[in-house]
Amino acid sequence: MKRIEPIDLGKLRVYPLEQRRSLTRIEEILVSPDSPAPALAELNRREIEACAAAVRRARERDAAVILMYGAHLLRNGAALILDEMMRRGWLTHVATNGAGTIHDWEYAWLGRSTESVEENVASGTFGTWDETGRNIHLALLAGGIRSEGYGTALGRFIIENGTTLPSQGELEQQIREDPCHPLAANRTEMLRAMREHKLPSGRLDIIHRWKHGSILASAFKHHVPATVHPGIGYDIISCHPMFNGAVIGRAAELDFKLFAGAVDNLDGGVVLSIGSAIMAPQVFEKSLSCVHNLRFHQGRPPVRDFSIFVVDLQDGGNWDWSKGEPPKDNAAYYLRFCKSFSRMGGAMHYAQCDNLAFVHGLLHELRRNGP
Repeated sequence: MKRIEPIDLGKLRVYPLEQRRSLTRIEEILVSPDSPAPALAELNRREIEACAAAVRRARERDAAVILMYGAHLLRNGAALILDEMMRRGWLTHVATNGAGTIHDWEYAWLGRSTESVEENVASGTFGTWDETGRNIHLALLAGGIRSEGYGTALGRFIIENGTTLPSQGELEQQIREDPCHPLAANRTEMLRAMREHKLPSGRLDIIHRWKHGSILASAFKHHVPATVHPGIGYDIISCHPMFNGAVIGRAAELDFKLFAGAVDNLDGGVVLSIGSAIMAPQVFEKSLSCVHNLRFHQGRPPVRDFSIFVVDLQDGGNWDWSKGEPPKDNAAYYLRFCKSFSRMGGAMHYAQCDNLAFVHGLLHELRRNGP
């Protein structure tokens, strides 16, 4: 049998992001919060009204309102809508996947994002965009030596237009003096990256001219915790010589713990899963289990009295999810984004609806009856 060897990602050829044919532009997709909300079917309107009422009740009791979203919500132009919802305190935590952060950063820096997967995989250029992989790794490396997770580190990087890197000598001294320090591994990865990729110490100015199109920047600005839950090898930053799974993993580890902290404040709260068929149900169920484990050992009750609103374009398997999950011989049983949430103990609502239309309608409903 032929021996299989790992490929050397350090030899990847990367290209300037501006040379890529990007399929979406920030000025074309951004939706103004003040524009009229789209007309929706009666069933979706009732779900939005119920969701707005649940959000208001949650905030009155200082309970969490957690938005878990996929990249399409950003790509559909919802950044300004979510900015207002965070500014007004209607969202207390936002969580996304790796793809959500890549489009977020590209819109903030270049004003454009999205590429043809089919064309660029065939040409060997899919994801091989220098600035995207380089700057997201820079943000995570810099955040890592500050004990910041993925969402905070990248949000800060966008808002502050770059970062400041320590000197190699400073890192070497810190590692030698305390090799068992909680940040020793982070400092080592920073030192390694600076040497291998010739990163200069001192201030690195990376100007983000379209930061108003970034959800992570809005979260950082409004002091709303933002967490990122990526997969190693899932995202285009894997297609870059700077790809470092350890750096991504440590940042994501911090964010998983922070997300679970938000779940611990979910009694009487709300979870919004908007267009996230995989990340949201998978991360939520593990987080809730961890929270329950700790609560039970502390003599505390489980998380209760919370609502879950799942929004997706799929028909939900034509199953009434208010009745619980379907039997295994029903195809709807295999819809993870519905089934997992239906098992979590909260009152689950499923809305077959365009994700942008739902959050736009929700904002207008909250404005109508909210503070």
